[in-house]
Amino acid sequence: MAELQIGIEGEGAPAAAEALLEIPGISGSYEVPTQREGTLAAIATIVGIVGGVAALAEQIRKWYQEWHKSHPGKQFDVVILDPETGNRILLEEATIEEITEILKSLSK
Repeated sequence: MAELQIGIEGEGAPAAAEALLEIPGISGSYEVPTQREGTLAAIATIVGIVGGVAALAEQIRKWYQEWHKSHPGKQFDVVILDPETGNRILLEEATIEEITEILKSLSK
């Protein structure tokens, strides 16, 4: 089974990962790697999705925008690792179509 990893860096990364995994239709877990010199990070692993991938892609994009807005002036980066190609995309620059394509790898 494919897994989708999402790396989150910035203030409140663990809480952001928890909020991401609370989106209805997404199942997975997150871990907080060993911190180095004040870097705040979490890695969410999505192992399954239920429902339409396009709707979930919109929910993920909305989650990112809301979290980014609620922490103005703070660094908040989210990187999605495509399990099929190994490519990384920055969520800030990703379109809903790109997120949908990555989520489709989980529904196969």
